[in-house]
Amino acid sequence: MKIIRYSCLVFAAVLPTLLAAPLPQGAKKVSSKGEFLVYVGTYTRQDSKGIYAYRFQPATGKLTSIGLAGETENPSFLALHPNHRFLYAVNEISNYEGQSAGSISSFSIDVKTGMLASLNKMNTRGTIPAHLVVDKTGKSLLVANYGTGSVAAFPLNADGSLGAASAFVQHTGSSTGPRQRGPHAHAVGLSPDNRFVFVPDLGLDQVLSYRLDPAKGTLTPNDPPFTKVTQGSGPRHFVFHPNGRFAYTLSEMGSLVTVFAYDHVGGTLRDLQTISTLPKDFSGTNNAAELEVHPNGRFLCASNRGHDSIAVFAIDPRANTLTLVEHVPTQGKMPRNFAIDPTGAYLLAANQNTNNIVLFRIDQKTGRLTPTGDDLKTPSPVCVIFLRAQ
Repeated sequence: MKIIRYSCLVFAAVLPTLLAAPLPQGAKKVSSKGEFLVYVGTYTRQDSKGIYAYRFQPATGKLTSIGLAGETENPSFLALHPNHRFLYAVNEISNYEGQSAGSISSFSIDVKTGMLASLNKMNTRGTIPAHLVVDKTGKSLLVANYGTGSVAAFPLNADGSLGAASAFVQHTGSSTGPRQRGPHAHAVGLSPDNRFVFVPDLGLDQVLSYRLDPAKGTLTPNDPPFTKVTQGSGPRHFVFHPNGRFAYTLSEMGSLVTVFAYDHVGGTLRDLQTISTLPKDFSGTNNAAELEVHPNGRFLCASNRGHDSIAVFAIDPRANTLTLVEHVPTQGKMPRNFAIDPTGAYLLAANQNTNNIVLFRIDQKTGRLTPTGDDLKTPSPVCVIFLRAQ
């Protein structure tokens, strides 16, 4: 069977209660002083050679290129160790060292220069790894294999290198769409208390749930083991609200965001709302790609590939549902990923097919996005992450 892989929304006037609301519980205010390193994962099929880096000053919104920070094949998604000394990248490939599997690469970070030094590489035990995350203790790394529909855990050594896989779970089943004839695990989301792992599987129309033991690096199916989403929609990414009481999944093929109430005791999800990321009059082809909650907990953004936009939603502080604010063109093609900087002042949209990253200023009261005029030329950008510089 041939697997096709498609390649890091409120009224115009927001409610006064939302504007006046304090930061939600769990949201952290980050100082705009200082400097961040910005790492960009890419596809290396054409002009790219790996992971690129920039310096970012949130006080001014200025980005300065460092250049190629680490050379590796198709580092399409990146993750940081909680001690900020190590960086990990999926190598989104189908064959690694003659085996039918992708890989993960580990790097140490020089926080002064931004450069990356290779540590080691591990087979992911599945093909086309699409997403990874490091648990909050820094003891385990979790990866989702899109191609073969599996999730695996790897222990992390004190020097940041990867150990051999400590857990592996193969998903089974299918759903109704032509891309859903088998499982396609697409991402890994950690609960705020680090006890549960949530894996949206595009092929199954399910968000699977596991109990995590980070010290042992084990994954055990939760009860219930999964939550269903709209049939044929293809769940892709999963994130928590800063207050830890709500979660969101983005469905790629249906271009939908589903809002869940989260029970931290049992690690269970309850569906509250499903809303489109697209304008009502859009009739073209679209695949939703990325979603992120603003650090202040008041807004959620999602990217559209096809409509080539960022959909901005306001989060109602009482009903905890989403309302459309606006759709903003990303000024490029195929915005596979975007990232909001830790201060919440700017959004960087990575346009994969036009080789550019566009910077937007975020209105803290309305969530609206305004392009700053900065357009960074980066080959095939598909993932953006931030690290506080020293």
